[in-house]
Amino acid sequence: MDKNYRLSAFGLAKGTEPVGDDSYAVRLFDDIVVGIVCDGVGSAEGGREASQRVVNYMLSNFKNRPKSWSIEKSLLAFITNINEILYKESLAEYERPELLTTLSIVVIEGNRLYGANVGDSPIYLWRDGELRKLSFDHTEESGSHILTQAIGLAPTVEPYFFENFIHPKDKLLIASDGLTAVLDEEEIAAKLLDAHTLVKYASKKVADDLPDDTSAVVIEIKAIDKRQELKQQNLPIPQRLKAGQTIDGYRLIEPLVQNERTWLVEQKGKKYVMKFPLPQAAEDETALDNFIKEAWNAKRLKAGFFPKAVIPKNRSMRYYIMEYIEGETLAKRIAKRPIHIDDAVNLAKFLLKASQYLLRFNLVHGDIKPENIIITKRHGKEVFKLVDFGSIVEIFSLTNRAGTPSYLAPERFQGAPISESTEIFAIGVTLYQALTTKYPYGEIEPFQNPTFKRPKRVRELNKKVPGWLESVVMRAIERDSARRYAHYSEMMYELTHPEKVKPYFDESASLIERDPAKVYRYAFIVSFVLNVVLILLLLK
Repeated sequence: MDKNYRLSAFGLAKGTEPVGDDSYAVRLFDDIVVGIVCDGVGSAEGGREASQRVVNYMLSNFKNRPKSWSIEKSLLAFITNINEILYKESLAEYERPELLTTLSIVVIEGNRLYGANVGDSPIYLWRDGELRKLSFDHTEESGSHILTQAIGLAPTVEPYFFENFIHPKDKLLIASDGLTAVLDEEEIAAKLLDAHTLVKYASKKVADDLPDDTSAVVIEIKAIDKRQELKQQNLPIPQRLKAGQTIDGYRLIEPLVQNERTWLVEQKGKKYVMKFPLPQAAEDETALDNFIKEAWNAKRLKAGFFPKAVIPKNRSMRYYIMEYIEGETLAKRIAKRPIHIDDAVNLAKFLLKASQYLLRFNLVHGDIKPENIIITKRHGKEVFKLVDFGSIVEIFSLTNRAGTPSYLAPERFQGAPISESTEIFAIGVTLYQALTTKYPYGEIEPFQNPTFKRPKRVRELNKKVPGWLESVVMRAIERDSARRYAHYSEMMYELTHPEKVKPYFDESASLIERDPAKVYRYAFIVSFVLNVVLILLLLK
């Protein structure tokens, strides 16, 4: 569960009915929360089906909504579409509207609340002990149960929309009208702990004989999503930057990457790295979201595996600051020669520990490679640092080729999501390269559809590598994901227990490659037998 919200949903059918016509759900989708209650019209033949379909439709569409769409546009489009679908299906199946349901929905993005309702299922905001109704009842008159609007009732629908700001400790309640038929607003405010407590209290009040289906979704705001707070700050994005320019006391010295959005800067005689969003982020919401996510990850990932980073509070532009790490990249180091065996083992452990740390946040680095590993010194000893916060993503979130092609696992080229196993492949390619200065499958260009032929074994290129370490690396870069390490812990165990590592061979390897001693032993036995037979024949 996200630490910013406490989510709950619960419902009971009326009387002794085993199931009701209500449907409800609450979900957290990365950067938004969606809560929804639909009360299927009991007098309609398809009320229950309609409520279930609307809940599923709204959740599915919000989960996959185009990032360029605003919440308001999404609400209007999705409600309009499902209304039209149910209305047309009703006419085709029943020759009249029968797939009918109310709809009440809230969406939280950062500190903004968006909501809409069709029908009379109420939405409340609880703040500082006071309950405020946010929705509007589409009924013939106050207190009436005759709906003037419902999903599926007419070819078009006119939802009631509202927006508001949310505060920490706020609670949002979405309910079916069965709840308000039993509890007044004062009782609801007093018992609004979570959905289960509220609905069970209502049922107990009427001796567990509810007059109508009763459902509730409760969203408690524990904290505001910091990413959205950062996004809503009105800060300009510089289109052009130049050496010598001073921004908030930081003097720009030189760009560190080709796109000139990452700069070496100096303040009071100390060097830092300043990262700016791409110029198009001023107009492209997706580009802005990506930068804010990058800056937020950089700030919150406080571990020695990465450079320290801060987002200054009093900025005049969008950027974040990282510590400047003196050293050279692993790519530059191995351009001269392979690294030592002990250094390779330490590198492998470092990358696995960094990856395990990211996994606590449900994150993966996404672009592990020698260019993103800096070798620096601490207390006179060489250590590694992993850079490029911009590549860090949620695990299982990507099905495209994000990352550097030469380090992507074969299944990533077929649309498989990023995972521990695909990250292990990138770690394995990095180790192979560090020990041999070669790519195991050759250098792969962007947009290329590579063929992964059997790679040379590590010891063919570097005789100093012990057999156990070769086996670890070869298993990490295995083309078949079923034969590769599935989890960081598996690879770490073998790195720390060399005596437990079994020889590892590609499935296509010949028997003489897999076990030459056995082949020679069999050959000796066969030769001996043939010689004996030959001698016996000669003696005759």
